[in-house]
Amino acid sequence: MKRILFLFGVLCLFSACRSGAALLPNVSGKAGEVVVVIERQDWEGTLGTVVRETLAADCPYLAQKEPLYSLVNVAPGAFGNLFKMHRNILYFNLDAALDTVSLLCRSDVWARPQCVVQLSAPDAERAASALRELAPRMLAEIEQAERNRVIANALLYEEKSIFPRIAEVFGGSPHFPSGYKVKKLSEHFAWVADDKQYTMQDVLLYRYPATGDADAFSLEQIVARRNEILKENVPGMFENTWMTTSTSFMPPTVEYLKYKGRAFAQTRGLWEVQNDFMGGPFVSHTFYSQDGRDILVLEAFVYAPRFDKRQYLRQVESLLYSWEWK
Repeated sequence: MKRILFLFGVLCLFSACRSGAALLPNVSGKAGEVVVVIERQDWEGTLGTVVRETLAADCPYLAQKEPLYSLVNVAPGAFGNLFKMHRNILYFNLDAALDTVSLLCRSDVWARPQCVVQLSAPDAERAASALRELAPRMLAEIEQAERNRVIANALLYEEKSIFPRIAEVFGGSPHFPSGYKVKKLSEHFAWVADDKQYTMQDVLLYRYPATGDADAFSLEQIVARRNEILKENVPGMFENTWMTTSTSFMPPTVEYLKYKGRAFAQTRGLWEVQNDFMGGPFVSHTFYSQDGRDILVLEAFVYAPRFDKRQYLRQVESLLYSWEWK
């Protein structure tokens, strides 16, 4: 296979640069949805299979199967203005005259805030091979675009009283949109919740002293600390019940990331209530405080027994990425 070029660029139309992005309309489409522009025969062939394996794979750590993204197939000939307004677009440019394969990611091409990913290749076979290799980068671009929309909404409709209260205790805080309320706040633990009749989208913040142990950010230590602190601070609905980490159905996992200069261990798993039947997905960020004396944990969890949980979790998880130091 000939060399693959990865190009990341932000498209700025000349007119938009001069008069600002206000010339672009707002995006359309549902959150978590991607328009895939590809010929029908390719959608039904190997290339379409690779697209579905990549973008419509099972969303991790949900009790019921849900795809990462909902896909809408559009043929290039039908890709008109209606679809060009969509929030996420994956466009395949298959041209036998091309001698290289490239992946180009652009922002705000026809609307805003928009993510457009274009994969160019001589044919469908080469495109499928490239997509397998470049899938992590493509997924990262689309996921970040979805996350940025949630953060922008949180900042636009922020519940401004929460940030200073949390930051005063922890040295920083995520930004929370309208609807969130401080449910509990102490020197070492905070609980901020958007709880409705049938859904809970909650964020926990807690800290504990950094001991300098080499395995302080290991999965075992993160889960052990989590279980200890949540048993004390997150009771269940009945006596002798509390939140803990579920390990029997799907053990948690950890990966080490960096975002806007903040290095953290990201843990994904399922929570449950000890001695009860409540449960759901959670994701946490574990990182050092600015002075290095404490380890801070941001955790997002969802409880929505009557509904699909993908979007509920993506919304509240995105808030963790809005963290700002005081």
